[in-house]
Amino acid sequence: MLQPGDTAPPFELPDADLEVVSLDDFLGRQAIVLYFYTKDDTPGCTIEAIEFSEMLDDFEQAGATVLGVSRDDVESHGLFRDKHGLAVRLLSDADLDAARAYRVVQDRKIENAVAGQPQTRTAVQRSTFLIDRAGIVREALYGVGARGHAAEMLKRVRRLPAP
Repeated sequence: MLQPGDTAPPFELPDADLEVVSLDDFLGRQAIVLYFYTKDDTPGCTIEAIEFSEMLDDFEQAGATVLGVSRDDVESHGLFRDKHGLAVRLLSDADLDAARAYRVVQDRKIENAVAGQPQTRTAVQRSTFLIDRAGIVREALYGVGARGHAAEMLKRVRRLPAP
């Protein structure tokens, strides 16, 4: 698990508009709330994305941008964004490279209904990282709940030292 004080792992991921977004785009300019979620258009993930979107202006006024990351492809992100009127940028991590770098990938054992043999399923744990302008992880929250999480993260962003 990443810890506060660790250097944030770099990432380069496409958003729903096929624009590549990287950690370097924000260094020295803005803090980043980087949240990993399981899947587009699922109940908890939708709540989380809507709440972050509704508070996006507040995050920007506090000097932070918000980026949501899942393994869904860019087309799925575009549909999800448009269906719910989301303002937060959604990044596609189809190969789970960023998820692995941020240590949010979990292998879960499930019972195979057909053969009765255990199988392993790879899943992304809902997690959020607050990264300061210098690229240092200030908060590393694993296994977060969706409802109310955006408001909690805004409080944490506002506690960051001024640049």
